[in-house]
Amino acid sequence: MQTSISILRGINVSGQKKILMADLKALYEGLQFKEVTTYIQSGNVIFKSDSNISDAALAEKISAAILKKYSFTVPVIVRNINQLENIILGNPFLKEKNIDLEKLHVTFLSEIPGQPATDAIKLLSYPPDRFSVIGEEVFLYTPGGYGETKLSNKFFESKLKVAATTRNWKTVNKLLEIAASV
Repeated sequence: MQTSISILRGINVSGQKKILMADLKALYEGLQFKEVTTYIQSGNVIFKSDSNISDAALAEKISAAILKKYSFTVPVIVRNINQLENIILGNPFLKEKNIDLEKLHVTFLSEIPGQPATDAIKLLSYPPDRFSVIGEEVFLYTPGGYGETKLSNKFFESKLKVAATTRNWKTVNKLLEIAASV
């Protein structure tokens, strides 16, 4: 069995696409996932599944089940526990002095963006906010706060042409902590 973390985009935000976490947990259990645990109301789910299923196939399976049950589409991004650990270890901003951990975020991408889009976005700058695209993640440092940055999910989706969802650094670390305990 593989421990995975699914990160749903856009549920329970401003009363839109409401899914109770107990109902979401039951939906995952109905998909035959084991040891299902949710974390906060924004669609973070840790679960165990057959290790022969790819992250993309898991995401598609979950998204299809949500569409069938709730009649709305929710982008789902899945990472396994090893990937999440590497994401945390690979945050380039942690190597810098005076980084406020409260201002760190990770934008999870549905796939590795194409090289032309990645090259083009590296030329953009929105100081004091900074970002680094590494594989399927964008590491963000937003000194003025994430709510004030132009570096939103929509920004990265439009520039990189892939689905995206963002979590703050505390949540990313908590997801790994929970995943390590299931």
